[in-house]
Amino acid sequence: MALLLAGDIGGTKTILRLVEVSEQENLSTIAEERYRSGDYLDLIPMVKEFLGKADAGTPQKACFAIAGPVVHNTAKLTNLAWFLDGEVLQQELGISQVSLINDFAAVGYGILGLTPEDVYTLQAGKPNKDAPIAIIGAGTGLGQGFLIKQGDTHQVFPSEGGHSDFAPRTELEFQLLKYLLDKHDIQRVSVERVVSGLGLVSIYQFLRDRQIASESPEIAAVVRTWEQEAGRQEKSVDPGAAIGKAALEKSDRLSEQTLQLFVEAYGAEAGNLALKLLPYGGLYVAGGIAPKILALLKEGSFLLNFTQKGRMRSILEDIPIHIILNSQVGLIGAAICAARL
Repeated sequence: MALLLAGDIGGTKTILRLVEVSEQENLSTIAEERYRSGDYLDLIPMVKEFLGKADAGTPQKACFAIAGPVVHNTAKLTNLAWFLDGEVLQQELGISQVSLINDFAAVGYGILGLTPEDVYTLQAGKPNKDAPIAIIGAGTGLGQGFLIKQGDTHQVFPSEGGHSDFAPRTELEFQLLKYLLDKHDIQRVSVERVVSGLGLVSIYQFLRDRQIASESPEIAAVVRTWEQEAGRQEKSVDPGAAIGKAALEKSDRLSEQTLQLFVEAYGAEAGNLALKLLPYGGLYVAGGIAPKILALLKEGSFLLNFTQKGRMRSILEDIPIHIILNSQVGLIGAAICAARL
């Protein structure tokens, strides 16, 4: 049995998990803790505290999934004043091998460890186990990536596809594009500005300002508070969650229209990614938003816009689509990555 340390490191919270891996590469969790990242000056004292409490010895290998870019095994967190260096972590923690990976790359590894209960299949398609696997996930931003089979395993590749251009297809989406260009005084709009938690709020503001539907006092108050707190690192409200909840409960017409436009754009971008990769190994929808709006994804608008690619429709109808329900897929992936070091 080898002892591994896996971590999901974010600007707000960090989850650490101590794992035993058998010779058959089965992973068993023996300790796990959640921490407020901002309560610590660095990752090292947090890990030392965790390992001391677990009292299971020093892990041989560790992998940390980082919410931010990773360059040469170093990373600076996007929303936290931490600079992490894999070599420094190895020396300070006494761990033989430490790897830092992007959090969405961790999701890619995590797919390899999911069980049938961890996913909902939106489209069965015609799976091919030797074909590429694609990942897309709207959350704080829009992550994208893919896996390629190499022998008996898969190689995980991150992508910055979420920063590609937003491609409007309808008159309403063209109006949204123009609205965002003018509002932010920019020359281009990335798809992440539309298909993400922040994008959900942007769509709401667009529909509100165009007076396409009237606001409810409850959602209006949340969005106004968020707008007034612009520039603060930590907000007191989460307008995306409020809009999504009101839309699913059908208690606010403007929120319903917001979520509908969001799902259409999400499906279209997933279809764009699928056209580029032809992922007959499966397209996995990750991120924190998809499980919360699963009921709406099932209604068909996501699939309709996913397959609405002209002559390519039949190709996209054959691609399996799975919604990841397990919120700890990144932590699972970090453990799998550590086992492979």
